[in-house]
Amino acid sequence: MVIGRSKDKHNGAVAGLTIAVTGAARGIGLAIAKRLVDEGARVAIGDVDADAARGAAASLSTDGGTARGYALDVTDDPSFQSFLDVVATDLGPIDVLVNNAGVMWVGPFDAEPARAAEAMVSVNLLGVIRGVRLAAPAMRERGAGQIVTVASAASRLAPPGESTYAATKHGVLGYLTGVREELRRSGVTISVVMPTVVDTALAAGTSSGSVRTLQPAEVADAVVNTVGGRRFQTWVPAYVGPLVALAGVLPQPVRDRLMRVMVPDQVSTVEGSTTRADYQHRIADD
Repeated sequence: MVIGRSKDKHNGAVAGLTIAVTGAARGIGLAIAKRLVDEGARVAIGDVDADAARGAAASLSTDGGTARGYALDVTDDPSFQSFLDVVATDLGPIDVLVNNAGVMWVGPFDAEPARAAEAMVSVNLLGVIRGVRLAAPAMRERGAGQIVTVASAASRLAPPGESTYAATKHGVLGYLTGVREELRRSGVTISVVMPTVVDTALAAGTSSGSVRTLQPAEVADAVVNTVGGRRFQTWVPAYVGPLVALAGVLPQPVRDRLMRVMVPDQVSTVEGSTTRADYQHRIADD
């Protein structure tokens, strides 16, 4: 995997594909959509903010690629099915679905509003399950397709202050692990990309701990490089995966000490800060 590659080094597996991206009006999703358009894909930008999705699609420069924006609520079956149907009608059968939509509330577990926890489960976990359940059967029937899910390093780690968020990402990895086996030899590839902290509104005000904060374009590079391949798990940065695997075989006291060095305590990071206030109110109030 090459992170931050120049735009003149294209992934030939992407050009001409119809690729749908959820939660793509902003942040990581928008960066993914732009890279895919630059690579010559037909890209569907789905977002709960339909106006932002259409605006994002219109803003993407195209060199042989196409972008269109659509309304998409990943927490609602009819909305997700309608999105898949209209994309297939407008752009052709979906070759790749990128599950990207996500939300995160940060703070002490006993201060987390119930609605924030429910939103994270609905969007982060059930949204991925819904996307796979609705998109994969058509791919299996055609004998070809790929579902790439942007999860998180929290699929294997659990920073203090992100307990529910981590639970949803652990659930995503567990779900995809099982579905991947069910789809073995079907022609449908299941892939998961697991970045550390990325500079987006979702992670605003949090700490990246022992690794630098990533940029959305770096995650986009990883997603694009995943398309057309068979790899199941891709870590960003790549070296984090082996470190997590090593930690898993250590005695618990040693593992705990290592994790406290590697993984930030987000409770103390956000304590007294108002950086996330508006974002977190939106999660709890929706």
